[in-house]
Amino acid sequence: MIQLDPVSLQNYAIAGVALIGAFLAALWAALVVWTFRDMRARSRDFFAQLLAAIVVLVLNIPGFIVYLILRPRETVAEGYARSLEEEALLQSIEERPFCPGCNRLTRPEWLVCPHCQTLLRKTCTQCKQPLELNWNICPLCSAPAPGREARAAIDGG
Repeated sequence: MIQLDPVSLQNYAIAGVALIGAFLAALWAALVVWTFRDMRARSRDFFAQLLAAIVVLVLNIPGFIVYLILRPRETVAEGYARSLEEEALLQSIEERPFCPGCNRLTRPEWLVCPHCQTLLRKTCTQCKQPLELNWNICPLCSAPAPGREARAAIDGG
């Protein structure tokens, strides 16, 4: 049977406590670094990043728990992606043509609304393609839009 003298037992205990202390110190430092990096991904405000790291540095595990409770839900990248999705959704909604008379969905090639007969577009006099009502010239053949000559004569005469 191995007998341990008190001096060697004390040395083993000191070594064990030193290892546990080193592990806890490394864990503490890792929490501080992780908190700073996580907050940097969630906010562009350097003061907020520094404050979060200092809370974890001073309060250790309780500070880390407080940080996890208070941190922003989404990262800056997730917020940017969400805003792009919202913008794309808004554009798709805005690009859908509606009749100004009856508010029903129309098609780009329609000149008149089939439901209320509201004029939606005019026809180019030269290439016969549909033109928006506010266009002054055909973008395909560069012919003056119908009604432009009459407006020019009224404005100029």
